[in-house]
Amino acid sequence: MTRRDFIDVSDYTTEDIRGMIDEAIAIKARPAEYAKRLEGQALALIFEKPSLRTRVSFDVGIHQLGGFSVYLAPTDINLGVRESIPDVAKNLDRMVQGLMVRTFSHQIALDLAEHSEIPVINGLTDFSHPCQAMADYMTMLEKKGRLEGLKMSYVGDGNNLAHSLIHGGVRLGCHVRMATPEGYEPDAEVLEWAEAESKATGAKVEITNDPVVAVKNADVVYTDVWASMGQEIEAQARREIFQPYQVDSDLMAHAASDAIFIHCLPAYREEEVTAEVIDSEQSVVFDQAENRLHAQKAIMIRLME
Repeated sequence: MTRRDFIDVSDYTTEDIRGMIDEAIAIKARPAEYAKRLEGQALALIFEKPSLRTRVSFDVGIHQLGGFSVYLAPTDINLGVRESIPDVAKNLDRMVQGLMVRTFSHQIALDLAEHSEIPVINGLTDFSHPCQAMADYMTMLEKKGRLEGLKMSYVGDGNNLAHSLIHGGVRLGCHVRMATPEGYEPDAEVLEWAEAESKATGAKVEITNDPVVAVKNADVVYTDVWASMGQEIEAQARREIFQPYQVDSDLMAHAASDAIFIHCLPAYREEEVTAEVIDSEQSVVFDQAENRLHAQKAIMIRLME
């Protein structure tokens, strides 16, 4: 691995990504072997958005690797207002060995990485959600036994998560099909990147406005909330637009008979997914949530060790 930061999955090679996923699986199986890998190291956690899984998985993860965390709430820093981003980065350089940021603007993560000498991990931005995608593909590998040629269908908003799923799917040789309402497709630059990079791994990325087409014979069906943090004012309008994209038992019936259902959580039952689906035996959402811990441990070891 040549990069020191983890900003986007697309920054890494297929070998890098698969290596981290394989190590995450090993960490999950034998956690005691990794208990001192980051002994004494400090990870700063900058949160400008609320979080359950990101906060707990990074906090617990660094502790279980022998290090410790320093939580920085929005009021502690007020990035770019109380103190400039370069100054924040240069201060933290002197005090901690790694930095995770969960924020709105993707540029903030890029700027922190540019001005920092320590590794910077993107815990979520408005453009991408790379740590989530790593846990997702780890879960798919565990449950389906392969990633190359795997049919992964995503139904919903072409958002930050969708971008990272495309990045990961292309690198890992998956067949990614996404169904979004018209006007809510993933960013054109992500699709252009996918077209250019997919030939190397045999991956396929298809975008449609028809959820049935996307889900047909899928091995994995994925959805996300219809209105992400920062889009609350659009929530009611989005409910009406996205209602035909709800993942219910009728839609799941078009997937393969042994398909699994995943969701990055939090989930709003009877909106983007029905309770019948998310609470069914096909759903592996809590295994997927647990894998955030293991995948992020692998990322921290690769960057901070």
